[in-house]
Amino acid sequence: MELLTKNTEKQSLNNVKVGKNVRIFDFVNAYGCSIDDNSKVGAFVEIQKGATIGKNCKISSHTFICEGVHIEDNVFIGHNVTFINDRFPRSTNPDGSVQTEADWKLEETFIKKGASVGSSVTILCGITVGEGAIVGAGSVVTKNVAPNTIVAGNPAKLIKKNLKD
Repeated sequence: MELLTKNTEKQSLNNVKVGKNVRIFDFVNAYGCSIDDNSKVGAFVEIQKGATIGKNCKISSHTFICEGVHIEDNVFIGHNVTFINDRFPRSTNPDGSVQTEADWKLEETFIKKGASVGSSVTILCGITVGEGAIVGAGSVVTKNVAPNTIVAGNPAKLIKKNLKD
């Protein structure tokens, strides 16, 4: 079943800020985030608190968008894309106590306007994927991606510059 917000003012779905004409499909787990106008979120996606999705975005199924991920307008995110927000994840502290939010450092990630991220990509934390860039399917992004370039591989490497030329 599909949730389609009314063509009226922006609304809130539980604690999620949802813009106009947003389509959210079944089995989406979204909380404390925002999804702007005309964006589509496929089935089995998780969008955590503090994440933002711009206007006219397509978020494909089985994608994980964690806290600190900011997706600008007109972005395509393929199936099974995973974002990471902690450079040194651990379950416990040196004293054996279970870590809490206070025990780790959030590193934000930015996917700029018009970028496309292929299916099964992993994007490490603290990364910016530049405006109009393309990340090839199956890539592991460990460094910033320049605007209007194509990167692919593990680790992702430059394939083509100046897509606008």
